[in-house]
Amino acid sequence: MRTLNLGILAHVDAGKTSLTERLLHAAGAIDEIGRVDDGSTQTDTLALERQRGITIKSAVVSFLVDDVTVNLLDTPGHPDFIAEVERVLHVLDGAVLVISAVEGVQAQTRILMRALQRTRVPTLIFVNKIDRAGADADRVLDAIADRLTPAIVAMGSTRDLGTPSAEFVPFDATDADVTSRVAERLAEGDETLLAAYVEGLAISDDRLWGALAAQAHGAVVHPVFFGSARTGAGVGELMAALTTLLPAVTGDRDAPLSGSIFKVERGPAGEKIAYVRLFAGVLHARDRLRVRDVEQTVTGISAFDRGSTRRVPSLAAGQIGTVRGLANAMVGDVIGTAATTGAERQFAPPTLEAVIVPRDPAQMGVLHAALAQLVEQDPLIDLRQDDARHELYVSLYGEVQKEVIEATLADDFGIDVEFRETTTICIERPVRVGEALEVRGQGENPFLASVGLRIEPAPPGSGLTFGSEVEVGSIPPAFLTAVEDTTRQTLRQGLSGWEVSDGLVTVTVCDHRPPPVPVGGFRDLTPLVAMAALVRAGTTVCEPIHRFRLELPGDAVGAALAELARLEAAPSAHEAQGSSWVLTGTIRAARLRELHQQVPGLTGGEGVVEDAFDSYQPVTGEVPTRPRSDHNPLNRDEYLLHVAGRV
Repeated sequence: MRTLNLGILAHVDAGKTSLTERLLHAAGAIDEIGRVDDGSTQTDTLALERQRGITIKSAVVSFLVDDVTVNLLDTPGHPDFIAEVERVLHVLDGAVLVISAVEGVQAQTRILMRALQRTRVPTLIFVNKIDRAGADADRVLDAIADRLTPAIVAMGSTRDLGTPSAEFVPFDATDADVTSRVAERLAEGDETLLAAYVEGLAISDDRLWGALAAQAHGAVVHPVFFGSARTGAGVGELMAALTTLLPAVTGDRDAPLSGSIFKVERGPAGEKIAYVRLFAGVLHARDRLRVRDVEQTVTGISAFDRGSTRRVPSLAAGQIGTVRGLANAMVGDVIGTAATTGAERQFAPPTLEAVIVPRDPAQMGVLHAALAQLVEQDPLIDLRQDDARHELYVSLYGEVQKEVIEATLADDFGIDVEFRETTTICIERPVRVGEALEVRGQGENPFLASVGLRIEPAPPGSGLTFGSEVEVGSIPPAFLTAVEDTTRQTLRQGLSGWEVSDGLVTVTVCDHRPPPVPVGGFRDLTPLVAMAALVRAGTTVCEPIHRFRLELPGDAVGAALAELARLEAAPSAHEAQGSSWVLTGTIRAARLRELHQQVPGLTGGEGVVEDAFDSYQPVTGEVPTRPRSDHNPLNRDEYLLHVAGRV
């Protein structure tokens, strides 16, 4: 049986969870359609999701369409939980992007579509809520073509738009006008079809609709459907298209095992449950797996089946399931051999960091343990501990995520917390080449190890990369690994306390000549060498910059430009679009919240602002610093006292 791992993506409130319920009901997987407002949906299982009426964690449900098992992944729509979307992108075979027929293309819609295009995930578009007052199919189609992609094929029209009796009317595949329009669109991605179209040759229905399926499978075009998750209009046509216009897979069961963990949660007894997509091979219960360099036994496997889960003896290529027994598994871990899936990060990391403290100081240890569990489920929370100040820091996307963390800690762990100051997260980039070397038995080196490092600038956006000039085979791999891991950990705090990025680190010396040196000596020495090299390289502190798009009435343009100047934004263009104006440009992330707060008042409530991370740029003016939370290898005496005390 073939499998389709399908993502449902949308801007918050576009109706994707309601569409999930309607699809499950239409497939016979559930008897009653749940409602988001009632907290009775299949995928919003967290108490907090039911209370707020939003999706916070991605969820998986399964149903059958003909001979295809569809594993449907319902993802969050709120931008504060974009990391949940990122985690599922690389396990998808196809996606449905839901857009409201009333609100149209929104900020998050554009971010999601760009990510789907980057990862080349075949995508259908479902314009939902055609039964709602204010629905406008033509306006939304124009917005999709203008702001998302022109490579779309409308698969029908609407009738009684904006009324409870609104319907989706599929186009007649034999209609000459329809086939001509579809052929014109498809010809742009098919040379043989283009030649036939230009020469006026007859194109058979099979040839035309086969080309549509092929280009949809290849993410070249995106078929557009209209309907209503509330009434069921158009849902049948969308469901039929899942198996014809999106690529279901069988997978290679005989290939070496290859899979990815895209979600981690805890069971009733606190046991870890890993959500796994297998790309190749077969995983059996009782198999031994090496995850994070630790060999563990798979104690149980469950597959998704018609709205629920069931225990199974194995999981095969193409399938998604849950695996128990992997006690140290984390999101992003590889099962077996790595697959080329486009799993690299698609969204910007969090740009905010907040101090979190328990209201009862005696619960600091319990809070740390609870946050460590949340980090397992969401690595981008990035827990950081400052032992000297007895403070914990977490990375965040926004205020809603902060509220969710606070509620989760109270409900699931019984810990009342408060967030204190929130700051913008900067990075540090190396300025020039810097080298340092500590040789065993020479100078002030007290360790039985020799380590040399070179740090140099790398292209923006490349992160931190590593190389080695140490002769292969001259030293056990564990020693080089210790130096690289420790360097990476040390450079999470640069000269000004921010994480070092966009640099190339090269191990120039790693010596363990007799007598034998314990690997701990390399771990203790490396921070001193890394920071000495970084001091010689120097760093520039860079802050996150967001691009913005502000749509507003024409009479508010002057006031908006003045406000953008006050916020130190850099407008790049402004143009009229009908009766509205659109301003675009960039703004420091630190001033972004002010912009969102000011827009309603400046525009009489008619302005709409969208933003997305753009880049990191050097800070102008006073350079922000972050207190160190390590043992300060910048201060040799302080660091050595710590090492001596620890030993």
